[in-house]
Amino acid sequence: MADIGWLVFDVEAVADGDLIARLKYPELDLTGEDAIARFRAELMAEKGSDFIPYTYMLPISVAIAKVQTDFRLVDVVVLDDPEFRPSVITNLFWQGWRAYRRPTFVTFNGRGYDLPLMELSAYRYGLSLPDWFQVSGRSFEQPRNRYNSQSHLDLMDMMSNFGATRMAGGLNVLANIIGKPGKTGIDGSQVQDVYNAGGVRQINDYCTCDVLDTYFVFLRTRVLTGEVTLEQEQNCVAEAKATLESLREERPAFEHYLTHWGDWQPPA
Repeated sequence: MADIGWLVFDVEAVADGDLIARLKYPELDLTGEDAIARFRAELMAEKGSDFIPYTYMLPISVAIAKVQTDFRLVDVVVLDDPEFRPSVITNLFWQGWRAYRRPTFVTFNGRGYDLPLMELSAYRYGLSLPDWFQVSGRSFEQPRNRYNSQSHLDLMDMMSNFGATRMAGGLNVLANIIGKPGKTGIDGSQVQDVYNAGGVRQINDYCTCDVLDTYFVFLRTRVLTGEVTLEQEQNCVAEAKATLESLREERPAFEHYLTHWGDWQPPA
């Protein structure tokens, strides 16, 4: 097993229609699909966005970049391919973290969405995670402590100084600054509609591209922290690109990502 030090991951989710129908509209006897549509319409009217809170969501895609302790990319996987079952995805996610000896999670805004969703999914499916929750440990050493970057490094927290500034443009901006594709296909607001149309594979490809962006942004932040030199970062980028190119014919997500690839241009 490779010496994995980091699991860079992203989650895409779809609404649990049965839960929404039962909790939001118990008197209407709605189907799950109709309950989701009604809830989205109400959110849009009230807030100008039909984004459903994660508490009503099920993970339909988890993409993970496995990264060695020396920051080299080993592989990118999507869980429970090709079935993409929420319960299996959840189990594999936490099993994988343990199998690789509890490496550091890396996300972009994962503290506000991705990890809470995966914790709630573990709750839903009856998984036991004492090594993640560690309720008996000192608060600042517990993995879920907001400032414990040894367990979870949220790049949005890092780049915004834990919310002191607003990271306008988010991951898309940070990726484009270093020449990487950013948002080139669907975005998170379209996931539910794509899923309803039978596009679960497309969602997982999109999730994979987001994880690749997150990995390359993560690398550049390691230059900021002094853990790697700029030359070492560029070597990791070149090696990762070669890995993607070797698999582009069998991995459509890699083909899409490489089609929009850009190299970072140092100042003149």
